[in-house]
Amino acid sequence: MQILLVGATGFLGRRLRLALAARGHHLRCTSRHPPLPAHGTPTGEEWVAVDLAAPVDWAPLLNGIDVVVNAAGRFGGGRAAYAALHTDGPIALFEACARAGIGRVLQISALGSGGPADDALPFLRSKRLADARLLALPLDATVARPSLVFGPEGRSARALMAAASLPWLPLPAGGRQAVQPVHVDDAVAALCALAEARGRWRGRVVALVGPAAMSLRDYLATLRAAQGRGPLRAVPVPGRLVAALARLAGRLGTGLDRDAGALLEGGSTGDPADLHALGIAPRPASAFIQPEEAPALALAAAWPGMQALARLALAAVWWASAAVSFGLYPVELGAALLGEAGVPGPLQRPMLYGAATLDAVLGVLTLAPLAMRLQRRLWAAQALLVVFYSAVVTVTMPAFWLHPFGPMTKNLPILALLALLAWAAVPPRPWTTSSSSGSTC
Repeated sequence: MQILLVGATGFLGRRLRLALAARGHHLRCTSRHPPLPAHGTPTGEEWVAVDLAAPVDWAPLLNGIDVVVNAAGRFGGGRAAYAALHTDGPIALFEACARAGIGRVLQISALGSGGPADDALPFLRSKRLADARLLALPLDATVARPSLVFGPEGRSARALMAAASLPWLPLPAGGRQAVQPVHVDDAVAALCALAEARGRWRGRVVALVGPAAMSLRDYLATLRAAQGRGPLRAVPVPGRLVAALARLAGRLGTGLDRDAGALLEGGSTGDPADLHALGIAPRPASAFIQPEEAPALALAAAWPGMQALARLALAAVWWASAAVSFGLYPVELGAALLGEAGVPGPLQRPMLYGAATLDAVLGVLTLAPLAMRLQRRLWAAQALLVVFYSAVVTVTMPAFWLHPFGPMTKNLPILALLALLAWAAVPPRPWTTSSSSGSTC
């Protein structure tokens, strides 16, 4: 079939694209930022730059199309962003499908939409409005609502894996919230079957869930065990504190935010009967991670915590240096050291306080949620400053290298830590298409 796949570079969209192509379908894929082809576009695949949150002329894109699949969506951005991407844009697409007489439309929504919590959560409300409009149109339409979807590259899955790796994990209400996670491969298999099932699922809302509900605590304990770690140690925390932490996590771009926390709090469960009817036996959470995958996934899960600890340590170094220069160490002695470095007397105190201010600012920036490009510049600037300080001391006061407390040799692991953070701040290479195997990336 000729399939229009909207949101083809998202977490579910890119996997769905590969699966549909492997089943012999021809794809017209849309994304805000289509990937650059590595060796040409695979046969039967076409890419179009489309921003679903902006006005789109869908008529030419729907020409010759048999099935439309909307896989576009996101967490975060606020009420206006949700309304544009999840409601206004999809409704315009669905209405264009009705005018064009499209044979089949599949909307990927979110489990929980349609319930009483919708009006309180902009994310759920935005999904519900689009779902309702689609099902009211004269179309062979189906709404698929996934629960928590586990895939190693998914933002929420990475965040939950990272949380499960912590030695002590704060959980609202002790983690009693009910979830029913589904593996991404099972979800994609179900979506492929729904895209191909003309007429049989018209007007239906299908829950994409795992075989059985479980508590959030049990799910995290399962992810932790799969990483080869010991028992989960959960610490119950008040709901208000969790909400505050969720807001902070959202600003830091961790994949967990207020809406994600609210979805977990409200539960995310459903009946797996529809998946069985599609010929899919969803795997349990204990089978999400294969033994050969565990070491790499465990390291990836631990890295966010390790990176946060490294940044805290660096910030502490800069702030301690600032505090010492501002007066914890006698100012006269600090100025005298600058004199040994060749700084004239009138400039010694201004330079001492200036360097202390710079150290304090670097400590703040070290913990700031900067973009990757700015992070790389920050780590490079800190490394250059450490090298500069070390060079000046080496030339003017070489005896510090022989100090029994090793104040200079400690700069070496700091430089190594900055190099590691700079390496981690390099964004992944752009996702590309390849014609070597038809439709793989």
